[in-house]
Amino acid sequence: MSPAVPSAGAAAADPNPPAAVPYPTAFFGHPRGLATLFFTEFWERFSYYGMRAILILFMTADAIRGGLGFPTARAGAVYGLYTGAVYLMALPGGWIADRLIGQRRAVLYGGCVIAAGNFLLAVHSLPTFYLGLMLIVIGTGLLKPNVSTMVGELYPGDYARRDAGFSIFYMGINLGAFLAPLVCGPLGERVNWHLAFAAAGTGMLVGVLQYSLGGKYLGEAGLRPNAPLEASDAEARGRSWKLLGGACCLVLLLAVLVVTGVLPLTPERAASSATAVIVLLALIYFVYQIWFGGLDRGETRRMVAIFVLFLFSALFWSGYEQAGSSLNLFAQRLTDRNVFGWKMPASVLQAVNPLFIIGFASVFAWIWVRLGRRNPSSPTKFAFGLLFMSLGFLVMVGASLASVGHAVVGGNLVPRQVSPWWLVLTYLFHTCGELCLSPVGLSAITKLAPHRKVSQMMGIWFMSLSLGNIIGGQIAGRFETFPLFQIFGLVALVTGAAGLILMLLVRPMRALIGGAE
Repeated sequence: MSPAVPSAGAAAADPNPPAAVPYPTAFFGHPRGLATLFFTEFWERFSYYGMRAILILFMTADAIRGGLGFPTARAGAVYGLYTGAVYLMALPGGWIADRLIGQRRAVLYGGCVIAAGNFLLAVHSLPTFYLGLMLIVIGTGLLKPNVSTMVGELYPGDYARRDAGFSIFYMGINLGAFLAPLVCGPLGERVNWHLAFAAAGTGMLVGVLQYSLGGKYLGEAGLRPNAPLEASDAEARGRSWKLLGGACCLVLLLAVLVVTGVLPLTPERAASSATAVIVLLALIYFVYQIWFGGLDRGETRRMVAIFVLFLFSALFWSGYEQAGSSLNLFAQRLTDRNVFGWKMPASVLQAVNPLFIIGFASVFAWIWVRLGRRNPSSPTKFAFGLLFMSLGFLVMVGASLASVGHAVVGGNLVPRQVSPWWLVLTYLFHTCGELCLSPVGLSAITKLAPHRKVSQMMGIWFMSLSLGNIIGGQIAGRFETFPLFQIFGLVALVTGAAGLILMLLVRPMRALIGGAE
């Protein structure tokens, strides 16, 4: 509750009114600027998860139903490349804001570019589809890392309130992710795919509008680059802009070569190539840092620990991010979605995971605090995350076996469908896994990375999410090629084995980490 505002008479009667608080507390006891960033992130996540909930369904729908008619292998590759690129673009997005334009403008430009991308998806043509995805990737790279940075800048030196502010901000992320499938999903599946993409774009426009109007509450947060170049240093400023311009020209040239057919790069080949490139870049980075990075012995050991966690993180996300691909297809094709006479759109089930996160995030945070000195180490929590992931896919093995065969409905032979509770239970296990691994991973980077390399290490960490997304898309592309119980069983086996291996590595990992747990 906000403090009561004194009357004008009371204020006039007090010759020595109290000094103003460091920042207004109009939003649940926090700076009013937090509300601006909260709703910016809310609408950005509404836009992202709204189109994500229907993306693979739209790509695999035939032309008669208004879709693109992609085979699942191509749709899975495109989906994986898209979601992987979103995480990868956080690196240049953060660099552009830090070096050139500041977080404030980066978020504004990013929101506008995301909205433009969604509206391009609303146009029924293949070129605008791919261009729209590219714009959403670029816009998200500009907005996502920088809006979070500005939240921290609202609390200069007040670390306790900053943590609480991020908790409120995190709620905005999940509220947007929860509501998006409930709005865009039925709109796309039941009315028109392109209208749903337009709705996602409209949501982002609402976010941009309130961000612009609420900018006055942000104070100095994000107004200037964190690493400003002196006005006199025109050469350094010019090099930065030239580097950005050269990168843009290179991407544009690559796009032109692919579109014109000079470079015969299919989505499937692109996904395979991207997987190899990210793995190679990560190996080169870690080898260079460990052997030639000028680290002392303790830092070198912790860098090895980060590399191990990087590998297990990629494995986890390769399973987790199939929520929007293979599990979404399972919901559409093999799940009985009749609820009291209403056939629920498959994409609505995408709201289950963020709902569980909203419900259980505080529970897990309480558990870690409550355990005190018995709180498991970061590697142990990672292992728990992988084991929960394995349990979720073991549930899907049972669901896929139960869906084998056909049933007679109205005199017609149709594929057998199973209860949606299989998917709900899977998402419950996956949510528990995420809450064990995701926040712990981010925290581990800040604790283990050498202080002078924290920013770049956080960027490398997001590469593990990107790699996992791309691999997950390729796995989902096998949806029609292999029996589902084999696909889900393999994921359960790999993630379960990884969790057990990491359990065996906990003691050596703790030795590497030392006192930085």
